Amino acid sequence: MSIAEAACAYASLILHDDGIAVTAEKIAALLKASNVSVESYWPSLFAKLCEKRNVEDLIVNIGAGGGAAVAVAAPSVGASGGAAPAAPATEEKKEETKEEESDDDMGFSLFD
Repeated sequence: MSIAEAACAYASLILHDDGIAVTAEKIAALLKASNVSVESYWPSLFAKLCEKRNVEDLIVNIGAGGGAAVAVAAPSVGASGGAAPAAPATEEKKEETKEEESDDDMGFSLFD
């Protein structure tokens, strides 16, 4: 994130927090008062974003989206109606750690 983006984001948050309508002119005024110079298109971009999206939703969902989706398998339901046991997955992890420990026992590692 560039300085211009961060400054406009903070200015938008300040305006929203004070209950003031987020406009390009008000963002530019805040930036000018804080002696931050940005290109003229940044305040208008952030004003349009705040106009089309709810700022509170953006704050709440700051960590959501943007990354690759992780597929999560739903537990299978057997004839008894219970979920399938997850014990095999933990056994595999135990085996992997044993292999890593055996590499350390050989007296060398990747970072020596």
